[in-house]
Amino acid sequence: MRQIVLDTETTGLSAEEGHRVIEIGCIEILNRRVSDRRFHCYLNPEREIDLGASEVHGLTLEKLRECPRFRDIALEFINFVRGAEIIIHNAPFDVGFLNNELQQLGDAWGRFEDYCSVFDTLKKARELHPGQRNSLDALCKRYEIENAHRTLHGALLDAELLADVYLAMTGGQGALGLDTRDTGEAEMLVKASLSNQPRRGRVIAASLEELAQHQLRLDQIDLKSGGACVWRKLEGSGS
Repeated sequence: MRQIVLDTETTGLSAEEGHRVIEIGCIEILNRRVSDRRFHCYLNPEREIDLGASEVHGLTLEKLRECPRFRDIALEFINFVRGAEIIIHNAPFDVGFLNNELQQLGDAWGRFEDYCSVFDTLKKARELHPGQRNSLDALCKRYEIENAHRTLHGALLDAELLADVYLAMTGGQGALGLDTRDTGEAEMLVKASLSNQPRRGRVIAASLEELAQHQLRLDQIDLKSGGACVWRKLEGSGS
């Protein structure tokens, strides 16, 4: 199973007001194990960045002027996410911005969801932890994932943290660092350990009171069935 953990940074809070994507960070997960494949880019939004947004991620238009536009990386990006399940925290926000970028390229590009499926970790966290804070920072704390180095938001950094949160939230195997390539060796060690131990079933005898209750129950069944209690016939045959 191929999954992509995705995060974006933007010039502001609303794509409907003309704000743009300025950073995309993607982490690939294969069979619940983080792979080495990444997709990461900074983008020139061709517009000013809101001061509030810049204070969150530290990016300015001056820093991004020489970066590619979304149209320059669109095909590479779509090919990277194509066919995967995309894991996003607060998916409507990021998907809305990505759809806005695709729309500006023309109708032929369709929508982001045409290329992949989407899993929203914020929605899942609210189901698992109702009434609690479920921001990425709060989830890192809840699942004991180190994020002290996150002084500013960054798409790739947040995607890396979200990958650990997702794996912990949905089972924890990947977050615990268990390498699926070693499962054969692990199974051999378990079998070797079990083979050295005697396999003895524990027999617990019924008490006199339990035996009396059992016979009373059989009498009731025998009476109601007109003498057709199968269990009593088996006892009579010695089976």
